[in-house]
Amino acid sequence: QVQLVESGGGLVQAGGSLRLSCAASQSIWSFNAMDWYRQAPGKQREFVALITSGGQTNYAESVTGRFTISRDNAKNLVYLQMNSLKPDDTAVYYCYARATMTAYWGQGTQVTVSS
Repeated sequence: QVQLVESGGGLVQAGGSLRLSCAASQSIWSFNAMDWYRQAPGKQREFVALITSGGQTNYAESVTGRFTISRDNAKNLVYLQMNSLKPDDTAVYYCYARATMTAYWGQGTQVTVSS
């Protein structure tokens, strides 16, 4: 069973930055893509960003220009650098790994942005 463990969440003031990490229990080369999603209280989980095995990236419109997704294949890590954070970014952030026949979720890390 693949394990995804997120870290790096916390409390930050608006305008600040955080870097989230997602550590995979197996080589991330085995996944077609790795994503970040988020879920705010009372809202549905929403897509934030993804990076393919080939390094292509895609972002939700709401975070484009502020967030950057990257990967370290040697360390089996995926990062989400979040800059210019806004209170609306407050949510639990989840790592998501897409394999050919299945997918895996992490347990999430809380990000809280104060105004």
